[in-house]
Amino acid sequence: MDSRNSTPSRFFGRYWDSLACKCVIFVMIVLVFRAFCLPSYSGYGGTGQTKLFTFINQSPASITKQVQGEKVKFLEVPQIVWGLNNQKIAFARACLTARMLNRTLLMPNLSASLFYKEVELLKPISFEKVFQFDRFNSHCKGFVQLGRYGEVSNGTDIMELQKGSGRRWTIEKDLDQLRMFNKHPLDQYEIIRIVGKNPFLWRDHWPVKDYAKVFQCLLLVEEISREADKVVTRIKEIGLEERRKAHSPQNDLNLSLEQGPYVAVHMRIEKDWMIHCKKLEQRLSTKQICSSKEQIMQRVGNILRLKAKIPIVVYLAVADDLLEDNSVVSGWNEGLLPYEKKRLGVLDIYKKHPYLIQSAIDYEVCLRADMFVGNSFSTFSSLIVLDRTQKMIAMGITELCGMDVRWPSYAYNIGDESGGPHPWATNMSDLSLQAISYGVS
Repeated sequence: MDSRNSTPSRFFGRYWDSLACKCVIFVMIVLVFRAFCLPSYSGYGGTGQTKLFTFINQSPASITKQVQGEKVKFLEVPQIVWGLNNQKIAFARACLTARMLNRTLLMPNLSASLFYKEVELLKPISFEKVFQFDRFNSHCKGFVQLGRYGEVSNGTDIMELQKGSGRRWTIEKDLDQLRMFNKHPLDQYEIIRIVGKNPFLWRDHWPVKDYAKVFQCLLLVEEISREADKVVTRIKEIGLEERRKAHSPQNDLNLSLEQGPYVAVHMRIEKDWMIHCKKLEQRLSTKQICSSKEQIMQRVGNILRLKAKIPIVVYLAVADDLLEDNSVVSGWNEGLLPYEKKRLGVLDIYKKHPYLIQSAIDYEVCLRADMFVGNSFSTFSSLIVLDRTQKMIAMGITELCGMDVRWPSYAYNIGDESGGPHPWATNMSDLSLQAISYGVS
């Protein structure tokens, strides 16, 4: 590219300093760049695209602005879709992509509804309706930043980047494409707009610790936190009442609401999950993904440290609408008191919100539990364990899976020698986020 740049310089000679010549030269550079570089990216991975980037505005406006004022440059991504934790991962991946490109991520829309195939039925919801915008930027300052569309100075100074897809679109090709867009002249546009698949499906180039930094900056808005408070308070009230019944009267006054510990179990037994996990087990040749209701109850009941805490409330985080039967609260060991939303009396709290908010409330309830038991192949369970692991590390706790760990987590889909679920903590040194949900560290 350097040799091509020198040719126009010699051609214009002494007229090089004129602004008009600079504009003409820039356009010539762009045209030569597209002619020579674009074909090498065409057809990668069967994208079906003849070109992987589009110049919306071919003027050098942003170059002039960069020289004069060091304007902030932005990255725009498609709407974030699917489940809550898929959306959190997609959002974090978009943030880390913006960081790699030295850009501010334009605040994307999330999806309030849950449709996997009918994309046109997805209901967008503002990021600010779920997470705190200002606190995200203050917590993540110096690492990643969010911007608003009102901060854009030139809405036409855009270059579109078409994400590759398919098996032939390797991690290396994806990384090369991002590096190309971080160099002159492609890095000079005010906005790079990524089009194509949503960020959850993008190639992953970042270690777990980078994702964890982004997740720590995602703080729920006060309205959602207060709803989670109501659910947790109700769980603790029931637990306190049951513990008082089990204690002698003289000890009753020593019990407080904080002494109403509870276990949260993310029960993945819904019909859609069982279909998905059976296919996954066949593909991966394993029997450690799906778990029946009976297996979950048996393994939770065999947690050694749990037996010393009974009676104790077991909150069942389950998608009630997708259950094939209502028997999830029957068959538990004596002393384990199972409660789902309806039995707990909090169904109305959930039902007044869209799917995404309901999931966010459940996530917070599970996160605050004294003990959490989930499925290590679920993104919901995996991100809860990541959060809990981070919490322990921040407090200087080094024993993450022993008998005396402060906030223990377990994976019920993998058994241990005692017949209980396998202890679970996130390996923060993993080089890929995918590793946190495929197995247990």
